Amino acid sequence: MSSSSSSPFDLMSAIIKGEPVVVSDPANASAYESVAAELSSILIENRQFAMIISTSIAVLIGCIVMLVWRRSGGSGSSKRVETLKPLVIKPPSEDEVDDGRKKVTIFFGTQTGTAEGFAKALGEEAKARYEKTRFKIVDLDDYAADDDEYEEKLKKEDVAFFFLATYGDGEPTDNAARFYKWFTEGEERGEWLKNLKYGVFGLGNRQYEHFNKVAKVVDDILVEQGAQRLVHVGLGDDDQCIEDDFTAWREALWPELDTILREEGDTAVTPYTAAVLEYRVSIHSSGDALNEKNLANGNGHTVFDAQHPYRANVAVRRELHTPESDRSCTHLEFDIAGSGLTYETGDHVGVLSDNLNETVEEALRLLDMSPDTYFSLHSDKEDGTPISSSLPPTFPPCNLRTALTRYACLLSSPKKSALLALAAHTSDPTEAERLRHLASPAGKDEYSKWVVESQRSLLEVMAEFPSAKPPLGVFFAAVAPRLQPRFYSISSSPKIAETRIHVTCALVYEKMPTGRIHKGVCSTWMKSAVPYEKSEKCCSAPIFVRQSNFKLPSDSKVPIIMIGPGTGLAPFRGFLQERLALVESGVELGPSVLFFGCRNRRMDFIYEEELQRFLESGALLELSVAFSREGPTKEYVQHKMMDKASDIWKMISEGAYVYVCGDAKGMARDVHRSLHTIAQEQGSMDSTKAESFVKNLQMSGRYLRDVW
Repeated sequence: MSSSSSSPFDLMSAIIKGEPVVVSDPANASAYESVAAELSSILIENRQFAMIISTSIAVLIGCIVMLVWRRSGGSGSSKRVETLKPLVIKPPSEDEVDDGRKKVTIFFGTQTGTAEGFAKALGEEAKARYEKTRFKIVDLDDYAADDDEYEEKLKKEDVAFFFLATYGDGEPTDNAARFYKWFTEGEERGEWLKNLKYGVFGLGNRQYEHFNKVAKVVDDILVEQGAQRLVHVGLGDDDQCIEDDFTAWREALWPELDTILREEGDTAVTPYTAAVLEYRVSIHSSGDALNEKNLANGNGHTVFDAQHPYRANVAVRRELHTPESDRSCTHLEFDIAGSGLTYETGDHVGVLSDNLNETVEEALRLLDMSPDTYFSLHSDKEDGTPISSSLPPTFPPCNLRTALTRYACLLSSPKKSALLALAAHTSDPTEAERLRHLASPAGKDEYSKWVVESQRSLLEVMAEFPSAKPPLGVFFAAVAPRLQPRFYSISSSPKIAETRIHVTCALVYEKMPTGRIHKGVCSTWMKSAVPYEKSEKCCSAPIFVRQSNFKLPSDSKVPIIMIGPGTGLAPFRGFLQERLALVESGVELGPSVLFFGCRNRRMDFIYEEELQRFLESGALLELSVAFSREGPTKEYVQHKMMDKASDIWKMISEGAYVYVCGDAKGMARDVHRSLHTIAQEQGSMDSTKAESFVKNLQMSGRYLRDVW
């Protein structure tokens, strides 16, 4: 390097590049060369450090130059100056670190948190059994950013377990949807997973037609693509005791894992007892109370979801049944103007409503604590180390009344793990022993009858064991699960109601086997919600939108057949609003028929006047209504379908889309059988071909169901 005057930068640059240092000033030459020699010996040994130092100095000087330039009037320029970003050295991820230990990945796809809880429980026990193995619990949605990364990472896995819940019409959960679509619809890959050993545990309900479909499909594809199944696919049934199903599957897994994870010389496995989960709790005095998070004007996020909902005011609420009806159905409108929250026709809205005051009061009585106790939950110890990976996420600091109102699920039947947590904090030995028995294998039948079949709520169980007084950290971690959002098919279209989300909700009011009257958390809240059209002190609730594939055909001229009794009408009201907007803008529409059902036209014929207007406008071509309580025999939508069998077959033959919305356990099954019969009789097919025809309609996206 040669220059008329050598700066410190020149000296640093030359040393890093390994060039000779030439100094033009003889008087300072020896001093420079001495410093250069010493610096050179230090920096060459750690060249990466030197590069960081030199880059940092360059960034600092750049910032100074920028500041001087802006103060000298440069800011008046029309060019935008981008802020310089600091140099970030990204450490290698845990996946990239090869420490010689065997690795097991446990994936979960969950809607209510149960699958995640099982995944974490398996991980906790496995860590205790196989201390030399590294276990990782992963949300399927967080595993990869795109399809290519899913493939790249999955083929590096040696042992993996999948906990997959199925909901709705055989659909994956929200956080597993992207993985499921890639894994089931992707290109042919051959036997690319020969190095993978795996197990699948499904979570479903036998009352639904597509029981554990997601788990079964993933298990089949894994085998097809060369993976080695370690244990039979677990079929958890939430209609009975899904915890027992998980326990049986897990016990069958350990011998298989022993063969691949245990080594000679490993210590014998000691019996594992899961610790009762408990948060660290901080109690705050009233003077120290933190301000509760206010979601009224948004949540600081541009994307709204279950973790980041938007608190929307209730704009309109009205009763849809007439006074003659002994039941109730609410039409409710959430105001989303200016929120940034958007939806499409056919989407679902998740609503996080509060528990009823009477429910909260009962919980406070059973816990025997002051409702004004202000506290915060912590998932780490005071030294910052995590307590357990199995702890559910905490919620913001608040008083006990607020916590019970917003976050605790108090009316569902308690899981066996909750009974064990209660037993650990029960002062009466007889009561504690009874709780432990109900949670034990020996008490399986008694638990099934006394808790599951009787549909006893958590509060009812706690009332039976009055000496059970769990502390706050245990109650919210291990006894009361989180209050879950309730999902509703949106009954409006943004083409008509851009700033409103409409919900059509039937009141849940049922007598349980124990004699308790069960009042649905969200439906009861909606029925009594105060709208702002009636009071400035209106009700509000955190909401978010979940996308759906229940959409109108992209070609408006394609015929559509809609089947939705009761509140199953909800998404079709949105469909018809959209078609009305298209008619008013001059768009040509294809034929449409709606099969609707209710008990009596004088009591529960919801949206009757609107449906007549849709007919008059041409948005709806034909309306067929089944009244199940008016004649001598009960008549349902499937009977109306059979009356119109030839018309339905003609529309299907012309490319019609078939939509079904409502009860999955009864109505949807009956409608499916009717479609099968219509195909068989009108299409002159045998039973096998008719079923294949209906299945092909589903596979091609022309037979869509929004069922619950």
